[in-house]
Amino acid sequence: MKKNLFLFCICFFCLISCQNKDEQHLLEQQKDAKARALVFTTISNAWHFTIPTLSSNAQSITQNWKELEDFNFELRQIPKSTIGAFQKKSKDLSRKILALNGTIPAPFNKPEVKSRIAALITKINSINLYLNLDAIPAKKIVLLVNEVNKEYASLYRQFDEIIRKSEIPKEEGESDMIRMLDPTRAIPNTPNKP
Repeated sequence: MKKNLFLFCICFFCLISCQNKDEQHLLEQQKDAKARALVFTTISNAWHFTIPTLSSNAQSITQNWKELEDFNFELRQIPKSTIGAFQKKSKDLSRKILALNGTIPAPFNKPEVKSRIAALITKINSINLYLNLDAIPAKKIVLLVNEVNKEYASLYRQFDEIIRKSEIPKEEGESDMIRMLDPTRAIPNTPNKP
């Protein structure tokens, strides 16, 4: 009888402890779900990229720049359903911005533009990285979205600046002076062999 009572007590305590573990596991899952929902709402509220407007001269140069058009299209699309949709969108944005860097139109293919595109690549890749972490830092993503907007506006201002500078007429002899300053045109300095 004592043996049966002892086995009954052990089984009873095991059953109670298993139920406590299940309840704890359920509570942890609920906390994780609430945290992910909070991250999702924070990111979805901040996920607004602004696309600056180009001047008419810059538009004429970029009208055949398909990669810029594709990148702008991706920026306009806002994921709606889950964090997974934001992860997919950030991966697409990373791919599109890399394609943008390789096909810059000739008038804009300058170090100033390339450096601004490199800064955009860094910011967008950071968003992609943070969205794919286990614990997503929503505040950092919000800051990065704002920084992407600033960098993108800076890129468009640089386009306008390049066009404005190209419209300034050159003075007489200025083109000759620029050509003379070009180090690739210099006479090679080779020693004479005796």
